[in-house]
Amino acid sequence: MAERADLMSTVPDPDPLMEKEPVPGFEPLIVTIACHYCSYAAADLAGSMRLQYPPNIRIIRTPCTGKVDVLYILKAFEEGADGVYVAGCEEGGCHFDIGNLYAKQRIYYAKKLIQQVGLEPERVEMFNIAASAGPRFAEVAALMTERVKRLGPSPINIKRI
Repeated sequence: MAERADLMSTVPDPDPLMEKEPVPGFEPLIVTIACHYCSYAAADLAGSMRLQYPPNIRIIRTPCTGKVDVLYILKAFEEGADGVYVAGCEEGGCHFDIGNLYAKQRIYYAKKLIQQVGLEPERVEMFNIAASAGPRFAEVAALMTERVKRLGPSPINIKRI
């Protein structure tokens, strides 16, 4: 059976990516696709608590992460994102029953697809964040920013070329 920490994200523990040095002077653009009921509420709570997290994050609210299609993730990269993460309800706590489980399957599929086109699969992740976890939202935003800084700019970023 998976441990609780394994259910919280698709990021391995320990994360081998964190051993790399960040690309100097690079500030990534990261798209966050957040569940309305949990992760978006956590983002709002983080703001209300005046928690600091990187300004590189652009949040898109969706009714449920089960609605997230792989095409949305690919479109984010096409439009200039250096990283994308989906933030949904905790497993077993989805307001639409199993939407977050569908989203996790799509994240794994998106990782395979972007690897086939030459991007690092670490640019796409999923995190499970409860509505009451404002500090966790800020922590995830900082973690994803640091991970993408180590990967450098997206090589398919047509907006930057």
